[in-house]
This record gives sequence, C-alpha cells and structure tokens, in this order.
Amino acid sequence: MYAILDIETTGGKYNEEGITEIAIYKFDGHKVIDQFISLVNPEREIQPFVVNLTGINSNMLRTAPKFYEVAKRIVEITDDCILVAHNAQFDYRILRTEFKRLGFGFKRKTLCTVELAKKLIPGQDSYSLGKLARSLGIPVSDRHRANGDAIATVKLFKMLLSKDLEKFIVQDAIKVEPKSQMAPNLKQIIDKLPNTTGIYYMHSDNGDVIYIGKSKNIKNRISQHFTNTSSKSKKLQRQVAAVTYERTGSELVALLKESEEIKRNKPLFNRALRRNLFTHALYSFKDANGYINLQIDKADGRKKPITTFTNRQSAKSFLFNSVEEFNLCQKLVGLYPSKTSCFNYNIKQCNGACIQEEVESDYNARVQSLISKHSYDNQNMVVIDRGRDIEERSAVLIENGIFKGLGYFNLNYQINNVEVLRSIITPMENNRDAQHIIQNYIRRNKKLKIIKID
Repeated sequence: MYAILDIETTGGKYNEEGITEIAIYKFDGHKVIDQFISLVNPEREIQPFVVNLTGINSNMLRTAPKFYEVAKRIVEITDDCILVAHNAQFDYRILRTEFKRLGFGFKRKTLCTVELAKKLIPGQDSYSLGKLARSLGIPVSDRHRANGDAIATVKLFKMLLSKDLEKFIVQDAIKVEPKSQMAPNLKQIIDKLPNTTGIYYMHSDNGDVIYIGKSKNIKNRISQHFTNTSSKSKKLQRQVAAVTYERTGSELVALLKESEEIKRNKPLFNRALRRNLFTHALYSFKDANGYINLQIDKADGRKKPITTFTNRQSAKSFLFNSVEEFNLCQKLVGLYPSKTSCFNYNIKQCNGACIQEEVESDYNARVQSLISKHSYDNQNMVVIDRGRDIEERSAVLIENGIFKGLGYFNLNYQINNVEVLRSIITPMENNRDAQHIIQNYIRRNKKLKIIKID
C-alpha cells in the first residue's frame, strides 16, 4: 500500500518551514482508495516568493486547521503505507519535523518518484514534476498546489509501476508489509483478486517473485493454481505468501509483458516459457519460373520468417485461408503437391500460376500483399488495443520492423507526438518470442487498430 503525497510549505530557514497545504492519496497499486486534502495554518509567515509560486497567502490560512488538528488523520491514512513523493526526501523531512514539534516520532518507508523516474525513464531533459509530466503526456492542473501535484504524482507512479519489469517496487512493498496483514490462507488471497485481464505475480514471504502468469481472468486463473493437485502446484501453494497483479486491459500487452518479465526475473516455477512459444514458420522463395512460393517449415533462427505459428496445423489453416483471401495457387503454397496443375485450377479457382499460365508479376503481387499484411518488416507503426480503463488505450510501438516496447495513453497528442510516445513506452527486447506474439495476435484480431507513423 502506498501513500502518495505532496506538501506546500512557507519556505524559510531549514527545519523552520511550516506546512501550508497537504494532499495524500492512498493507492493500492491500481486505484486510489482514500484521500486527504487540506490547507494548514502554519502559524508563521509565508515567504513572498512562495506566495507568488503557489498562490497560497496568510489570509487563506487564517481559518485553516493547525497541524496538530490534522496530525491524527495523516497518521491514519499513512499507516502501514510506503510514502511516495516527487523529491520524497523533502516531503518526508517536513512531515517528520512537524510531528517532532508535537513530540511524536513519525517513521515511514519512502519512495522517491524522481529517483524511480531516473532509473525507469532515463534520458529525460528534466526530472522536475512539471517538465517530466509534460514530456510523458501527463496532464497537470493546479501546478505548485498540493492536490494538483499529488494527482500528477499518482499518475506518474502508476506509469512507473508499469515500467518496472524487474518488479523491484512491488517486491520491496511486500517485504515491508506487516506479517499480520499477509493473507493467512489461499482463499483470502483469491478473494482480493479481480476478474480482469492482466499479469499476476506469486511471491514468497520475502517478496521474491516465484511465478509469473497472464490471464483474461486473473481471479479464475489463480483459483485453478490453488486447487490443482499436481506436485508442481502443491509446491507452489506451499511457498506462496502473496499474489500481486497488474491489470493490462489488452491480452497482447499481457502476453508481451509475461514473456519479457519471465526472461528478466527467471522465477523458480516458470519452466514452460523457457522454451520458444512457436515451432513452425512461413518462408518464401522464388522457383525457377520466377513465381514466389510459400513454405511451412520448422522455425529456424538462421532464416527470416514471414510469420510464425505455435504448431504445423495452425500454419496450414492460415495458408488455406490465405489461398482464398489472396487467390493464391495451392501448389505454390505447398498445400497441393502435384507435377501438373493444382486442384483449384481444375475447378477454375486458380489463375494457372501452377502451370505458368498466369503472368508471374501478377501472381507475385498478390503474394507480396499477403507478406506485407502479416510481416511488419521495415514498418513503422503503433498497434492500438484496449487499456486498463474505458478512457485509456494501450500502444505497442514498432519502428523499422523492430518491436520497441509498449505503454498506455489517454490523450490524442500522446499518440500523435512521436517523442511523447517514445517516453511513455516501456522498452522491451525485440526477440523471436515477442515477434511471434505480435504477429499471431494481429492475425487473430482482424479489427485491431494499427496506425502507421513517419
């Protein structure tokens, strides 16, 4: 659990500042579950430059509660939470100073979104909240007011959690979670999970990720894990102390994140995805007559495929559909071995490429259309899919035919501005598994939105 906060102060000498405004959002890693926002009477003068910066003046604070009047609420909303702030060292120092004046020892673990952003979004011109939010397309209203800055920090932190492929933020949170709050049985773990699409992480009692999976229904999938009686499942059940999850909205994002994060984290119980996700591929070659032939073969890392398949049968089904869609020759795609014409030619559904009756350039143009549709080689595009809520969309970025990564957006300029798009994207490895996942998903989802970019 996280308490994301922002504090405005009077300014002045070190450790003599007073709080003028505070905003705290209690965040469970997915949504805000509680909030506290208040002006605070600091009982001291506000520096003129602070008045100009924040717009908060002494007249506004005359009837505001003093710190001791809001202290109990601050303790309650931050209890058992990690404090998260942009420049957390400053906000935490100010809070502790105020509590020290009351004779109360206030102690919390902290996370700084400046430091997290430098690690997870390197190369930014500035890591100030305003400039960083602007470069990431995060809207900020009421800049230099506690509530506006705290809301922006919530959105930034949510993005940082998504970009944390090593899951060090979540693992640290589990380590500091009070043991009394750890779910004492598997049923209680299941009860807290959503019926949504996403990635789930099973953790040992010291926070280590021991299993990563994806599902269209996280709660149901975890239930299956916990009721399975196989020896592997029983071992997993004995070692699981907590389950965290990340809603993705998109199955494509879930598949890509699962593949990437298993490779990075190498969880103890993930053995299935250590092998390739596909076994067969579609290749092309020109025959002696100049016609482009297609061929299904076992996947070979030394050759560049048009697209890949989980098995030979799915590859054959794809070719049967392609013959019909692009009016291709059964013989030249390897579905009808023959020394003469193919079967479709005999029933007048093939133009005769199999016996050199059709001009090879005409036939090859249709084959190239198939290749262009199912291979994103040398293409610059963004695959748009569902987001985590109704106003959001996910984006998978491909540049020069190379998978760059994925992210989320909810503003038009985030997707139309390539520099902002690159900032919100979480970089990922362009390996054969990722290419297979993307091609296979595009092939199965005909209505998927794909935007070409310059």
